[in-house]
Amino acid sequence: MNQDYIKADNWSIIEEGFDVERVKSSESLFSIGNGAMGQRANFEEHYSGETFQGSYIAGIYYPDKTKVGWWKNGYPEYFAKVLNAPNWIGIDIEINGENLDLAKCQSVDNFKRELNMKEGVYYRSFQAILQNGLNISVNITRFLSLDNDELGVINYEITPLNGDAKIVFKPYVDSGVQNEDANWEEKFWEPLEVKYTANEAFVTARTFKTHFTATTFMQNTILINGSNTNATPSNVEKNNEKVQFTYEINVSKDATGSIQKLGGYTVSLNHENTQVAAQNVISEGLKIGYSNLKENQIQAWAKIWEMSDITIDGDVKAQQGIRFNIFQLNQTYLGKDSRLNIGPKGFTGEKYGGSTYWDTEAYCIPFYMATKDQQVARNLLTYRYNQLDKAIENAGKLGFKNGAALYPMVTMNGEECHNEWEITFEEIHRNGAIAFAIFNYFRFTGDYSYIPEKGLEVLIGIARFWHQRATYSTYRNQYVILGVTGPNEYENNVNNNFYTNYLAKWCIDYTIEQINKIEKEYSSDFARIMNKVNLDAAEISHWKAVADNMYFPYSDEYGVYLQQDGFLDKELVKVHDLDKSQRPINQKWSWDRILRSPYIKQADTLQGFYFFEDHFTKEQLEKHFDFYEPFTVHESSLSPCVHSIQAATLDRMEQAYTFYLRTSRLDLDDYNKEVEEGCHITSMAGTWMSIVEGFGGMRVKNDALHFEPKIPSQWQGYSFKINFRNQILKVEVLQNETKFSLEGSKEISVFVNGKEVLVEPNSLVTV
Repeated sequence: MNQDYIKADNWSIIEEGFDVERVKSSESLFSIGNGAMGQRANFEEHYSGETFQGSYIAGIYYPDKTKVGWWKNGYPEYFAKVLNAPNWIGIDIEINGENLDLAKCQSVDNFKRELNMKEGVYYRSFQAILQNGLNISVNITRFLSLDNDELGVINYEITPLNGDAKIVFKPYVDSGVQNEDANWEEKFWEPLEVKYTANEAFVTARTFKTHFTATTFMQNTILINGSNTNATPSNVEKNNEKVQFTYEINVSKDATGSIQKLGGYTVSLNHENTQVAAQNVISEGLKIGYSNLKENQIQAWAKIWEMSDITIDGDVKAQQGIRFNIFQLNQTYLGKDSRLNIGPKGFTGEKYGGSTYWDTEAYCIPFYMATKDQQVARNLLTYRYNQLDKAIENAGKLGFKNGAALYPMVTMNGEECHNEWEITFEEIHRNGAIAFAIFNYFRFTGDYSYIPEKGLEVLIGIARFWHQRATYSTYRNQYVILGVTGPNEYENNVNNNFYTNYLAKWCIDYTIEQINKIEKEYSSDFARIMNKVNLDAAEISHWKAVADNMYFPYSDEYGVYLQQDGFLDKELVKVHDLDKSQRPINQKWSWDRILRSPYIKQADTLQGFYFFEDHFTKEQLEKHFDFYEPFTVHESSLSPCVHSIQAATLDRMEQAYTFYLRTSRLDLDDYNKEVEEGCHITSMAGTWMSIVEGFGGMRVKNDALHFEPKIPSQWQGYSFKINFRNQILKVEVLQNETKFSLEGSKEISVFVNGKEVLVEPNSLVTV
């Protein structure tokens, strides 16, 4: 049974009623972020129940020494931990001498959380009767500013309902935090300095080993019925990692006492003196003022939604799902800083560590290319170029030579820091996704300049890796790739994973094609690169021999490429014949049993059919889909979106719709029973693709947009926008027609079901 406590709403995520069992799940679902920092939806006031505290700063990490039973050569030395950052939201509260703690109140009524995605603001409210009999009404507003991404804002209001109250607000900043997920139970932060003035406090701490410095700050204003009391703290408590102020106010029955708290982080990534920077953030925030900060937040989100929104008519749950996905993607990464990337949990949890997986290239880049300008996607490609030397170093540690590059499975700075050997050493298909993203970027944007400037060096490093990683089999008289894990992590250490072999061949062919093009058209870049990487025609011909003679396992009996050599040796029991009590198998079965089973965690062979759709016929896709999907348990968040797109391509709209709901509501409905650890951010870009590429049928072919629009029977209509080469095209699909309109200065030709349609600026074309 999936969870279903989130109320259906077009623009908000809403929870009504207080349930201690849901607190950790809601902390994930109601998380907020602004691209530079983020936090789980922890309560500001003290809570003695089960909770998972989490605040995070983009780009700051700790190299937690790898913990393994037996060290293997080439093992990553550390696992990069996303750091639980110092806490600035905390406000301990006493009312008539009793601590406010929702786990200990006589009753909690009218409890409501709302994450208003249109505004980018998180609201929480409740009524509570304390043990001392006082009945209070509480309203809290919180947001992280998009305009000033170092600033967060809290407005915390308390109204006593059945008597006067002495309210004590005790706001604090605290760097004495620890990660839930730490290999050696170490602390990751070293306190440096604690300072305060009238209503402001600053805690400066530094990460051990990586030496990132962060100043966590707060400024407090105390109000009664909305008027500033100009109160200063009656008491200040501090130690070397925490500072806490005490403010006391008397509030009569039905009046409202409140604290407005500004807080956030300034970090050494961006400032020489983080404390001076923090003071500047506070001054700027006070100058703008609470209500204008909130208004600016609403305007900033309106601008994001203007371009990235997808509307769905007639299906509130589907609408809520896609907006939640788009909202979280924008909270996690806005493309302003090419040093940052898109972590798989974003700012919603610690799991998976690292900030960069192959998810960025395989799933996220299309979303950012189409909903932002192309510079954002170019930044993501540049991020990998900047880490090419580390990728060459990573390959060197595993015994590869001559500039072969193996990009890491998980990284913060380009070094591999994933510590499960079957993934670190074997899940090498990630290299192919990086090459594919370079191809995909050019296909979509038409901007070739990236390849001669930077991309070709990356492609050459990757091609060298594939050439060296392939083995010539005298038995088969072909090249094979042994000992790998494909995207389906429920098969480790297999030979000739179809997807990996196909990617390897394609990467080499594509790299050779680019070398030839750059030699002809960019001769000075060509000379510079060949000189730098020391590449000659003889080496290229060795690569070509591998690509031209790559082995792909195939079954004549089933007429399909095999996921790997031994796939047909398995007991081929389909998922629908598996006892439901055994699901999810990753929580019910031993790893040994999973590895021997035919069950597929996520699209694997079908991932190849997704990337290289135009290399195969529709009949081939159908055959492979019908063979593999019945064995797929979709226990990876990256799986349903690919299957939704392919089901739509095959005109199986009921199936496509089911997969769409699963990908869009994966976290809201907690399909995999793990949302309390954080949301699945990178797969959310796959949700966007399942509408735009799946139902909308959008493809780029020969420099033009092609659409094959379809619509689930449950919907009256849907619409989305695409920024294609600085022309913004709006597509609106209804049950029996599709409408196109264009913002821009020049007309654009699009193809609908194969027929060319001319769309002129500021006019509506109906097909």
